[in-house]
Amino acid sequence: MTDLSPTAKIQPAPPRAVITHISPSIEGGRFAVKRVEGDAVIVTADIFADGHDLLSALLLYRRQGESAWNESPMQEQVNDLWTGKFSVERLGVYEYTLQAWVDHFKSWRRDLRKKIEAGQEVSADLLVGAGLLEAAGKRALRNDATAEANRLQEWARILRGGGQQSKREQPSTPDAAIQLALSEDVATLMDRYPDKRFAVIHEPPLRIVVDRPKARFSAWYEMFPRSWSSAPGRHATFKDCETHLPYIAEMGFDVLYLPPIHPIGRSHRKGKNNTPVPNPDDVGSPWAIGSEEGGHKSVHPRLGTLQDFERFVAKAREQGLEIALDLAYQCSPDHPYVKSHPEWFLRRPDGSIQYAENPPKKYEDIYPFNFECEQWRSLWEELKSVVLFWIEHGVRIFRVDNPHTKPFAFWEWLIQEIKSRHPDVIFLSEAFTRPKIMQRLAKLGFTQSYTYFAWRNTKRELTEYLTELTQTEMREYFQPNFWPNTPDILTEYLQTGGRPAFIARLVLAATLAANYGIYGPAFELCENRPLTPGKEEYLNAEKYEIRSWDLTRPDSLKDLIARVNRARRENPALQSNANLRFHQLDNDQMIAYSKATDDLSNIVLTVVNLDVRYTQSGWVDLPLTEWGLDAQTPFQVHDLLTDARYVWHGPRNYVQLSPAAIPAHLFRIRRWQRRENDIDYFV
Repeated sequence: MTDLSPTAKIQPAPPRAVITHISPSIEGGRFAVKRVEGDAVIVTADIFADGHDLLSALLLYRRQGESAWNESPMQEQVNDLWTGKFSVERLGVYEYTLQAWVDHFKSWRRDLRKKIEAGQEVSADLLVGAGLLEAAGKRALRNDATAEANRLQEWARILRGGGQQSKREQPSTPDAAIQLALSEDVATLMDRYPDKRFAVIHEPPLRIVVDRPKARFSAWYEMFPRSWSSAPGRHATFKDCETHLPYIAEMGFDVLYLPPIHPIGRSHRKGKNNTPVPNPDDVGSPWAIGSEEGGHKSVHPRLGTLQDFERFVAKAREQGLEIALDLAYQCSPDHPYVKSHPEWFLRRPDGSIQYAENPPKKYEDIYPFNFECEQWRSLWEELKSVVLFWIEHGVRIFRVDNPHTKPFAFWEWLIQEIKSRHPDVIFLSEAFTRPKIMQRLAKLGFTQSYTYFAWRNTKRELTEYLTELTQTEMREYFQPNFWPNTPDILTEYLQTGGRPAFIARLVLAATLAANYGIYGPAFELCENRPLTPGKEEYLNAEKYEIRSWDLTRPDSLKDLIARVNRARRENPALQSNANLRFHQLDNDQMIAYSKATDDLSNIVLTVVNLDVRYTQSGWVDLPLTEWGLDAQTPFQVHDLLTDARYVWHGPRNYVQLSPAAIPAHLFRIRRWQRRENDIDYFV
C-alpha cells in the first residue's frame, strides 16, 4: 500500500523526457562506430515529452577512462529531431550519451511572450519567473559561481516588481521586468544553470573507436618479396627488395603489404600451380607457416634476418611506405607449435592432426588451430603475443587471413586487447564470405574490410553495392578496401577484358573507395592468364613459385597508376566514402559519380566506360545548384588522367570514352572566375 502520510519520504518524480533513435548507434550500442582523428561526430536523436513544455538536451562525451563529461548543447530541428556534434581529437575510444529534461524556464519564457503579444496581464507570471531565477541562483552558488548567483538573485528581485536594482535605485517597473525576462542575457545565464533534477540520461553510453587517418584513406600494394631479386628465379632477400621500394613509392602507394614472411614447412608442401607433388626446389606457399627454422615470430631465412626486416621497414618508411604484414593463424605440419602444443590442434579418429579442408579442396600443408580446445586460453594468449611481437619490430598494420574461419569472440577480444595498448594499429579483414559475417567482423573491431567489389561489374551492381556501403548504417562501422585483384582472385572481367579492363577497374577501385589496393606487379603488367578456363586462379600463381617480373615493360600501367594516386592525394574529395553520389547517365554501359568536400572547394567527377570492347557515349546530368555552380555560367572539367581540359555549359553534358585509349575520365571541376583586368580563368 502506498504511504501518503505527511512523514512519508518524498520520491523524485520520474523523468518526462524520452530519448530514442540515437544515431550513430550500432545495435543499440553493442558495437562502436568508427571515426578518425579530427572528425566532427554529428549525433541525432528523437527527444520529446508529454504535454507542451519545451525541452533542453545535451550531448555528453569523453575519452574512455576520463571521469568528467564534456557537454555540447543539442538543437531541435523538426518533428522532435535533435542534433548535436563534437570532435574526436585523439586516438582511442570515446564515449558519448545524451541528457534531456523538461526546461521549465524556457517553457515559462515562451508562454510569457505569447501572453504579452496577446495583451494579457502577466504579473503572476513574473512572480513565477522570479522563483525560477532564484532557484537557478542557488544552483550557481553550489557551483561556487558567486557573482553569477548574485546576478540571478538580483534579476529575480526585479521580476518580483517590488525589489530594487540597487540600494540607490527605485523599484523596477512592470515594463522593465518584462524586458529583462525576455532578454538574451537572462536566457544565456539560465542555460548555464538549468534545473536537471528530473533529467533523463541514455544508458549505457555509446562508443566510438577513433583511428588514425590511414584507416580511412590509403593505397595498398601487395608484393611477394621472394620474387623481387635481380636474378630471375633466385629467391630474393629483404635487401634485394629495398632496391625496389622507390618503384612502389613512385606509383603513389603508402602501404606495402607482404604475405607471410615466416619459414615455410616442407611436409605436404605444394608445388607449382598448387600441385600436391612438388619438385625438390619448389618454395611452397607462404601461408604454410612454420618449419624447424621457426614459426610466426621468425623470418624465412632465405629472406634474411629479423634485423634485415627491421631495416626494410625503416627503408620503406623513408619512401613514405608503411609495411603491412599478413596475420595467418594456421600452421604447417612442421611448425614448432605442433610439437610443443599438440593440444591446440584438432585430432582425427586415427590420432593424426586434422588438416584444413574446404571440400572438395584439401590443404594438407596447413593445420588450423582448434579455438575450442580445453587450453583455448593459452592459445589465445599466444596468438596475441604474435601481434605484439611484430608491433615491437615496427609493424602497425595487419592484413588478417580468413578471419571468418575463427571465432567472433576471439577477434573481439584480440582487437580490443591490442588497441587498448596500441590504438594506432590497423586490422584489415580478408573475409570473402557471407555479408552478415563480413559485417559482424567489422562491428567486432576490424578497421577495414575486403568487399565484393571484384565481382561487381555492371552499372546497376556497382550503384547498388556502393549505395549500401556509403548511404546505410554500414558507413558507421564498415570501412571498405577495394581490390580489383588478389593472389587468389583473377576475375573473368580481367581475364577477358585485357588492358581496358585493368584500367577501368583501377579507376573504379581508387575513386569509389577511399581505401583500395592492387596485387602487383601482376596488376600493372595486366597478368590475366587463368590456371584453367572458368577458374579465378592464376596460371603459374606466385603463391607457389618465384616469379620474375619485367618492371620496365612499356605496356605497364605504372604511370597511369601514379597519376591516379596523385589525384587521390591532391583532391580531398577522394579521401572519403560518405560523400559519394551517383549521377544520371543515359547509357547503361557507362557510370558517372562524384565526390565533393563539405565546403564544395573540391569536386571530382568520375566517368567510366564499363564496356571493354566498344566506344560508348552519353549525356551526364550534374547537380550544378548543389555544387554552387550557376547553370548559365561555364565551368571547366580538368581530366587528371590525361590533363585534357573541357569547358562545359549547363547541367547536361556529352561524354564519350574509347577502351582503346583510356576508358575513364577523372574530372576536377573548376569554377569560372574573372580577374580585376577582366581576364577569365578557372579555379
